[in-house]
Amino acid sequence: CSAIDACGSNNGGCSSKAECRRTTPGNRACVCSAGYTGDGIVCLEINPCLVNNGGCDRNAECTQTGPNQAVCNCLRGYSGDGKTCTYISMCSQNNGGCSEFAICNDTELTDRTCTCKPNYIGDGFKCRGNIFQELLRNSNTSRFYFHLEALSIRDISGPGPFTLFVPHTDILNSDPRVKDWTAKGVMAQVLRYHMVGCASLLYKDLTAITNITSLQGDLIHISYSQNSLVLNNKAEIVLSDTVGTNGVIHVINQILVP
Repeated sequence: CSAIDACGSNNGGCSSKAECRRTTPGNRACVCSAGYTGDGIVCLEINPCLVNNGGCDRNAECTQTGPNQAVCNCLRGYSGDGKTCTYISMCSQNNGGCSEFAICNDTELTDRTCTCKPNYIGDGFKCRGNIFQELLRNSNTSRFYFHLEALSIRDISGPGPFTLFVPHTDILNSDPRVKDWTAKGVMAQVLRYHMVGCASLLYKDLTAITNITSLQGDLIHISYSQNSLVLNNKAEIVLSDTVGTNGVIHVINQILVP
């Protein structure tokens, strides 16, 4: 007589994911393979993510990759190896994409708010100060700013409101009359002729006006033709409505002469 091998056929009736082990003659035990759980007849994959998030950080996602195997990946807004995840402050890098003149505040895990600092206006991503400051920040108007600084003209740094008609930097750099006006001591008058006090006039407002008085004292004539606003029948507004906290800037393509 020979002992019957209970595991000799069809894995002894055990699960394909189990090991059939002979015990006594004609008997066997079914033991689930590593990574599986069950009675040996039925063996199911162990999902480690179901217990304690698979050992991952609470701010990580556990993803099963195989029997009792998983990987941990930090959630969006966190960094680390998945076992340990650290919150990433959006505001900690490049001010969260906000303007340099804005305050960045972290809100939800993947978001933040941008708010312009006091004395600045805008949406937080672009913040503007007073028009005197804005002149310097824009290459189209920076030359006008330097002329004001050279002559210590600070009229437009006050509360305003003001409207500025600023000759483009290229015009101020190339017009030979600028040197003559400076030498004769009349450049301050020329610059103030480009400023209007007590009003912040947008482009649409100017279309309804025919004359305005400059800080220099003389009138500026405004006409509207061929879809363009023209000052003194000569200088066209080429860029408009740069709004600051105390007024608005328009760029023109000629110098206004009182």
